[in-house]
Amino acid sequence: MTVDAFVRHRVLNGLGAEGQDAIARALVAIVGVGGLGCPAARYLAGAGVGQITLFDGDHVSVTDLHRQVLFSPTDVGRPKTDAAADALGAAAPWTRIDARRTRIGQENGDELEGFDVILDCTDTWSSRRSVAAACREHGTPLVWGAVEGWHGQVTVFDDDHALDDVFPTDPALDVEACEVLGVLGPLCGQIGTAMATQAVMRILGVGPGLAGTLAIIDARTGVWRSVRLPESAHA
Repeated sequence: MTVDAFVRHRVLNGLGAEGQDAIARALVAIVGVGGLGCPAARYLAGAGVGQITLFDGDHVSVTDLHRQVLFSPTDVGRPKTDAAADALGAAAPWTRIDARRTRIGQENGDELEGFDVILDCTDTWSSRRSVAAACREHGTPLVWGAVEGWHGQVTVFDDDHALDDVFPTDPALDVEACEVLGVLGPLCGQIGTAMATQAVMRILGVGPGLAGTLAIIDARTGVWRSVRLPESAHA
């Protein structure tokens, strides 16, 4: 007798067999397969998402390994999407992985059309704004996260809340500079898994989740705080 891998979901009040079927039909895109994208992808694949499309044009570096948990030392030098696809395929063979060695920018935002939910796990403001613009154009919910140093944050942007309203200008120091400021590895896991949870909530249609709320954590205290977001002027 084969044991159902998702039996703990099927008995969960508010999820059940119907919810698991919705997860199995879902098309999810993860933009950026790094410190946030790796744990988010692992948990979404584990949850039984039908198809995950990975976007990243980078290669695995040895300095990635302390936080990008899909990769091992033998993956150093490989395209991140390829290495991640192998790891996810071994761990969650029920999920189809579409690995695309490309970086999303203003010129190719149409590649983000047709998904049920998109996770922005990138680390530059130019990429974030390109992903957010594509999601707004296509009406796709955007799960957004960022980590810098000891701090992490996560939210959901939708028809009523937009990235540009929360961050109208780019910070003086781009968050991609974790090589300058450093970043705590386990904190990436906290934010990445929080993003995976928000993506599943969107697929299931269970509550508003973090739409309208920016959740921020300081790893040194372990305390989360919530900031209410303004309704979008772009709606």
